[in-house]
Amino acid sequence: MLFQISCRQATALILQSEDRPLTLAERMKLRLHLTICDPCPRFLRQMKVMHQAVDRWKHYRDDTDPPAPPDDRGDGR
Repeated sequence: MLFQISCRQATALILQSEDRPLTLAERMKLRLHLTICDPCPRFLRQMKVMHQAVDRWKHYRDDTDPPAPPDDRGDGR
């Protein structure tokens, strides 16, 4: 079938979609695959959860980082 892709190709497209916009054909192939496959939608959800966790960690880390220590060289720079 023209639009049928394997799970390996689907996961590759999911990962590529993080770096670049997918073409219309790629989006259609992926969407079709996700409707007929059980594991791949689970992989997509797991990726979203991981991204949310990383984003939260980044914001938490930025909010809790201590201020930079003062310059102790004594030369006013």
